[in-house]
Amino acid sequence: MININLYRAIGETDFAENKDIGEKIRVSKIMPELSKGNELILDFEKIDRATQSFIHSLISDPVRKYGDKALDLIIFKNCNDNVKSMINIVLGYLQDAMDNKEA
Repeated sequence: MININLYRAIGETDFAENKDIGEKIRVSKIMPELSKGNELILDFEKIDRATQSFIHSLISDPVRKYGDKALDLIIFKNCNDNVKSMINIVLGYLQDAMDNKEA
């Protein structure tokens, strides 16, 4: 299991907003671990806020590709209420999109 310290990964700032950095984290760290069936930790310690586009860039492709299995393998750690809210918003519309695709 790897621990991805997002504070360090985004340049030691408390605002996770750069979707390009989110994409790099997804491509280089998240997807390779999920493809092996490994758990990973997304550690939001010291992150006060995150944009919807940043969270989307981290988790939308994994959820689309691996479905609920991705959520079983990804551990969200040290999320404050602001970050939890953004994660839940993104997961909500991803779930809606997947439900509508099945209908």
